[in-house]
Amino acid sequence: MGVLRPVRMAKIGFLGLKEDRDTILTVLHDLRIAQVEPVSPDVLAQMLPDRGSELQRRVGDEALRFRGLKSALPPLGRTPPRQFASLEEVLLLAQSVPIDAEVTTLKREDDQLQTLEKSLDDTFDLLGRMAFYPDRLELLHARSIVTLFGEGRTEAVDGWRARLPPELLSQFLDGVRGRTASFLVTVRPADTDLITRTAQAASVQLRPVPALAGTAAEERVENRHRRSECVARREQIAERLGAISRDWFPVVASVDEALAVEARKFDLYPKMASGRAAFAVEAWVPERDVDRLARAVDQAAGGRTFLYRSASAQDPPTLMDNPPGFRWFEFFIRFYSIPNAKEWDPTLVFALVFPVFFGFMIGDWGYGLVILLISVWMIAGFPGGGKLPASIRGFIKTIMGPSTLRQLALCLVPGAVIALAWGLYLDSFFGYGVLNALVGYVPRVRPNTNLGQLLLLAGFIGLGMVTLGFAFGALKEYFHHHYRGAVGKSGGIVFAWGVTFFGLGVLRHITTPTLSNPSFYLLVAGAILFVAGEGLQNGPLGLIEVVSHVLSYTRLVGILLASVILAVLINSVAVAEFHSGAVGVAIGVAVLVIGQGFNVVLAVFEPTIQGMRLMFVEYFSKFYEGGGRPFQPFGADRTHTLPYRSPSPPPPTGAPAPVGPPA
Repeated sequence: MGVLRPVRMAKIGFLGLKEDRDTILTVLHDLRIAQVEPVSPDVLAQMLPDRGSELQRRVGDEALRFRGLKSALPPLGRTPPRQFASLEEVLLLAQSVPIDAEVTTLKREDDQLQTLEKSLDDTFDLLGRMAFYPDRLELLHARSIVTLFGEGRTEAVDGWRARLPPELLSQFLDGVRGRTASFLVTVRPADTDLITRTAQAASVQLRPVPALAGTAAEERVENRHRRSECVARREQIAERLGAISRDWFPVVASVDEALAVEARKFDLYPKMASGRAAFAVEAWVPERDVDRLARAVDQAAGGRTFLYRSASAQDPPTLMDNPPGFRWFEFFIRFYSIPNAKEWDPTLVFALVFPVFFGFMIGDWGYGLVILLISVWMIAGFPGGGKLPASIRGFIKTIMGPSTLRQLALCLVPGAVIALAWGLYLDSFFGYGVLNALVGYVPRVRPNTNLGQLLLLAGFIGLGMVTLGFAFGALKEYFHHHYRGAVGKSGGIVFAWGVTFFGLGVLRHITTPTLSNPSFYLLVAGAILFVAGEGLQNGPLGLIEVVSHVLSYTRLVGILLASVILAVLINSVAVAEFHSGAVGVAIGVAVLVIGQGFNVVLAVFEPTIQGMRLMFVEYFSKFYEGGGRPFQPFGADRTHTLPYRSPSPPPPTGAPAPVGPPA
């Protein structure tokens, strides 16, 4: 488990016999702890790049075939996994599956019927909108005319028609007119482009009238009959596909998965090297898993492999493995940039600090309770979410997908709990002092009356975060043997403390900017060390940045104060309206619901954005580079298959042969 650092990686290689290659790759696939890389130039100097084969092409063709079969058949749920003895057995079983022609025919017919069903639904809707036209539809079609159905806002339709050439205005048949207007327009084929182009510019929708014979009412009846036939045939197809699936889905699913595994193994061949009888494969592996992988490969290949360490000028891939709970906050780190494998992983500190910032900036237990309940609802999978208005559901989907929203909700739960506790201490429930009214509780701190104390607290929080960032930066520079950089980062710590206490002393008239002030010497010493480490060009600008970063944390109080003032303002307006009779009560309730709802939305977005900013800019900038590449181990989960049943490997050279009866 990596705490404060990504998991340490090792570049290793296996040299083995070609006859064991498939076995070794199967072990790598099923363990999923090795990211296979192109072999190093030293190995290529002794071997040649590996090439594909006719078997690879055959496996690829069969994998494509069975992927299509599996997607066409209704799944049966979880089926017992199947174990094959070899790839040859998989290919023989694949050749024995005889359902391709029937499944392809049924699926193609079902797709055509589905398209027809959608077309019939659209036609049915259009015929309903054309109910104002009583005559037969065949009268609207001829070789010399085209008839279009139009619809749009009444003012848009009228404005568009006013701009049309006069000879076209007599060819309109108006239908329903209200907020929207519908109509039919008959034009010559040569005028179709003009009228559709101008209609689109005026936000008026035009659709061609279907070439049908009867009236709109008659054709709607015929349309429903055709759709019923279409649905009945699709049900027959689904029933037949279900019968085929009951007989063949376990076979298709197991063959599909086995072929997918083989295809992934063949994809590695260009990264490997081979000779006449041997091959080599190299991979990044977590250092903690090297021995386990070596034992598994050695056992599978009967001890006929050689493991070696490979030097690489390329940085290792990054595997973050934080403790459970803290791991949720890797979401924010990945959103910013994955850490380089040789630097600090900021997830742990982010997970401890961000919820505190979030809850502090909200400072209201009503808002904290609402955010907590919404987060729990999101984690549970949005039960009952289908009843929300389509516009709200669409807006949520445009922001993030369901899995990402759930991940965000898990991260917001600790912050919501802190907001609830901090709000109880401040006695603020949607801006009301409920505890004071019920039990006479008087908070010792109020944001609007103890502003100076809160700003001082925020400043010291900023000093602590800047110090921690510089400390991580100094350690990083030291471990990478950049000693000048370590001096500069250490000078940043000294300067931050010196300028903070020197500034506080001046503001409180405790001290004056003289040489007798100890904090003045800290300030000067820190500035000298910082400039010495960062250089004459970047050093002075960096000193200004240090001061601004410490002061930037006072935004914690600014967001808190803005939320409190806005809540109190909403409540004051609502209470004032309550004294204006029944209408005033209705207005007051609306002000409370809309205003407090808006403030809840702000309480989610603003503390999240500002808390992330304080971490990404003021804290990360002291030590964090990012730009790492994620660790992507070779392999995938098996659902329908088990690893091959391999025969017992021959004993290592020099070992006694097993004694037993002849086969």
